[in-house]
Amino acid sequence: MLTYVARRLLLSVPVVLFVLVGVFLLIHLTPGNPAAIMLGEEASPAAVAALTRKLGLDLPLPVQFARYLWAVVHGNLGSSLQSGQPVTLLIGQALPVTLELAVLAIAVAVAVSIPLAAVAVIHRGGVVDYVLQVLSLVGVALPNFWYGLILIDLFALTWPILPVNGFQPLSAGLGTNLRYMVLPTVVLATFLVSVGANVLREDLLEAAAEDFMRTARAKGLSRSAAVWRHALRNALLPYLTVMGLQFGGLLGGVVITETVFGVPGIGRLIVNAIFNRDFPLLQGGVLFFAVVVVLVNLATDLLYAVMDPRVTYR
Repeated sequence: MLTYVARRLLLSVPVVLFVLVGVFLLIHLTPGNPAAIMLGEEASPAAVAALTRKLGLDLPLPVQFARYLWAVVHGNLGSSLQSGQPVTLLIGQALPVTLELAVLAIAVAVAVSIPLAAVAVIHRGGVVDYVLQVLSLVGVALPNFWYGLILIDLFALTWPILPVNGFQPLSAGLGTNLRYMVLPTVVLATFLVSVGANVLREDLLEAAAEDFMRTARAKGLSRSAAVWRHALRNALLPYLTVMGLQFGGLLGGVVITETVFGVPGIGRLIVNAIFNRDFPLLQGGVLFFAVVVVLVNLATDLLYAVMDPRVTYR
């Protein structure tokens, strides 16, 4: 197991490096000088040139990237060009917010998609089954930002029930915190529920046609009990794979959702960094997301061995 983990981590290094190179080139090849943006429109050319030299932006791109990579290897992600604070500090402050939002979205997605898929298979061809298929298509097709704006219109104008902008930490009270997280969580979880429930439904239908299901029914188990006790266990591995792969898409949704709802997480931090040409902060945020995706995919693979003893890693 340890050998497998070490090999996977080593194979992940080129992936993270590729992400770093791609983001670095996109930022530095985009027109505009971050030094001029920082100083404002009324800054003199001499002041802009001086700040450009101070930030090292006048150096050749390979030299700039080598210096940045050397700093990253030593755990230094640089400082924000706008606030002057260390990037690691800013990410650390925003991490609990994004982590809570992601965990809530995944928890809601799992809690909703598994029962939906099971009920749809138990009543295959019925109303619940057709409704699930329609909702799955709608949930996948809805853009996050559009869906978020619709919820804001409903709950801020039509029915002012929930706050639609901002965030309250857990220290303000669990109820207050969750009220601010309801709408962002619903937006993020909708896509996961749609994908997860549809995939699990198909896998449950395949499992329901296996011999062990016929044996369970012959022993007197109802279709419902057989699905919950036997088919579901065999269908969870593909479901786990899909949910793990969708985690990368979840992080992309976090960027949009946090911006729409004004949630001060890493996604909003990245968006602000893009507008301000704050490339150290942007690079640090994207690097963080890349590392998280790699680790989640690895954790998903390791969970196979926990859920199915027949799976081994060497």
